[in-house]
Amino acid sequence: MSTNQDQPVPSEAAIVYNVTTKTEASIAPAWVEWMQAEHIPAILATGCFVRARILQLTEIDDSEGPTYAVQYEANSKAHYTQYMELHAAAMRNAAELKWGAAIISFRSVLRVVN
Repeated sequence: MSTNQDQPVPSEAAIVYNVTTKTEASIAPAWVEWMQAEHIPAILATGCFVRARILQLTEIDDSEGPTYAVQYEANSKAHYTQYMELHAAAMRNAAELKWGAAIISFRSVLRVVN
């Protein structure tokens, strides 16, 4: 059985920037399409993140609409910090202008341990 214990530990751990968003049910399909076609590609184009994925939360009350987590992976804390300093405000404004009160988001930052 192989474990990750055999792998070298990176000098600086990767960072996952997680944005959890609850959408109104009526806009959920359009929001997902916009994320895939426009917003995520724009964030990846900053060069601060190497990949992103959209996940839908399950086993929660989604009677008012589904909840999604979008995870952006940066190779280092420095890349994440660069995004926050140079790009985050504009990206948040773009989402707010597009969707207004139809979405509500909160953000968290995670360090990849393994």
